[in-house]
Amino acid sequence: MNAFDDWMDGLTEGQLALQYELSCLADGELDESAAAQVLVKIEGDTECATFFEEIQRFARMHRDVLDPERISARVAMLGGDSDLAGDAAQVLDQKLASIFYQLGKAYILSGMDFDRFREQVFARAVPIQATKAQGRGFVDGVLQSERAGEGASRWSEARHLFNGRLERIQDPIEKGIRLLQQALEIESDHEEARIYLAFVYGFQGHALKAERLYREVFDTAVSPENRGHAAMQIGQLHTEEGEHRLAATYYRWITLTGLAEQEPRFWPAYFNLAIASLGMGRLQAGMHWFRELLNRFPERGPAVASLCMASQTLRKTIDADPAFAVHFEQSCPELFSIDSQGGAQ
Repeated sequence: MNAFDDWMDGLTEGQLALQYELSCLADGELDESAAAQVLVKIEGDTECATFFEEIQRFARMHRDVLDPERISARVAMLGGDSDLAGDAAQVLDQKLASIFYQLGKAYILSGMDFDRFREQVFARAVPIQATKAQGRGFVDGVLQSERAGEGASRWSEARHLFNGRLERIQDPIEKGIRLLQQALEIESDHEEARIYLAFVYGFQGHALKAERLYREVFDTAVSPENRGHAAMQIGQLHTEEGEHRLAATYYRWITLTGLAEQEPRFWPAYFNLAIASLGMGRLQAGMHWFRELLNRFPERGPAVASLCMASQTLRKTIDADPAFAVHFEQSCPELFSIDSQGGAQ
């Protein structure tokens, strides 16, 4: 005998009859008149109404067992000694914002060739379908707990988003933008969501919108890594506009804080600073930063050589001043002893 059979044992004849009618109603086997009679019975009979509430409670418990996200949503509502007690609504909001961010990032990375950005910013993208299912279960759990409170409309909107509205958006990038915007509406200081949204705007050519968001992160972020990511991207935007002095200011912030040494993803700040110096016509400073980069990160030699080969600014500098190439080779000889496969010649 299963759990439902155990629960059904001992019911009155009226409850058993109602259980059968409700089953037919759920399966669509009742016509409009018969369905209306069942609803009238539930509303007009205290025993039937109580029994119907018990069926709903049992159904919710069963769904919770199948979907752990529903349990998480309910646990967040508990009081007592729970770590989530005291500010359950805020905890739920943060969870929902995190789901929107993770799913938005996944859509963006699936829709664009962001290999370099993927490697340098944050963790690997989450699987889209599994995260959508997780989000749908979590939102349903909150709404069914009847504790969404003043934010009920937002949770209802989230349910509509997961239950089909998102699928009507064809472009994965637009889906990602929508989800990141939702994350920021819920949690305005979500630094990672702001950085990803800024990156997409920059990729789409909206440089001013991108810089505004990056600057907000740089000015307010609690995480040094997030400030570093914002600084790198602001520097890139200024570099693309030929504003090398402004770009150098942000790259220099990364080197001065020691962030490049603490977090390996920021070592290119030294390379970017060298290129910015060349862009300003400060050739000696440029060679200084190349040398500094190789001294601090000798294992990055092959990567630095590849960046040098791809840099138009470096190529223009060499073409304009052939003597610079001689001094550059003398200052950084290891860059000229690395073959195209990244090994020493």
